[in-house]
Amino acid sequence: MLAACVCSLALAACENGGTVKPEPPVTGRSNAVTAGSNAAATTPASATPSAKPSAAPAAPRKLCADTTARQAPKGALKTAAAPGATALPASISFGVGKWVWVNLWAAWCGPCKEEMPRLQNFQSRLRNAGVMIDLAFVSLDDDERQLSRFLEAQPEAGVRASYWLPEGGGRDTWIGTLGVKDAGNLPVHALIAPSGQLACLIQGAVEETDYQAIADIVSAKR
Repeated sequence: MLAACVCSLALAACENGGTVKPEPPVTGRSNAVTAGSNAAATTPASATPSAKPSAAPAAPRKLCADTTARQAPKGALKTAAAPGATALPASISFGVGKWVWVNLWAAWCGPCKEEMPRLQNFQSRLRNAGVMIDLAFVSLDDDERQLSRFLEAQPEAGVRASYWLPEGGGRDTWIGTLGVKDAGNLPVHALIAPSGQLACLIQGAVEETDYQAIADIVSAKR
């Protein structure tokens, strides 16, 4: 029987040309994925793209749009106040040995109204740091009724009284003395030194991060 098996194998070999052919290699998708994975695993670390460098830090905001030495405006101003609010003096006292922070605003100006509590907080912090500074709100509203409604709606600790420059030549002269040309581009801030001269004109809203820059201008103690 053993001899019969040997003969059968020999016969099969003869029918295939006398040799046994190996199985063809697998060329399917799984083999290609495996090859790609192996190639990635063997890629040297130096060939991996390096990460992009981090962006350079942003330059600090330029706070003062104008530092030209200008004498503060003079003369009486109109005032507006909510019922029961403390009445304001007839004019702003410049050049009497203390800083005056003038804020030009309007009841129609959203950023103006949003920053008012911040300005009051800054004034309190500066005074606590030893700086004699007054905060004077000056409205450029054309509609007196809109101004009055805003002041009346303010909380007890809010802005319930303001100076007022209605439209006209008097307004143009007053703000022009500070170097302000466009009454519609609000808010505007003017820091008037104890000498009565303009030290810094800020165009646009004051941000929380501007406190130290303003403190440095008015020489506040750290």
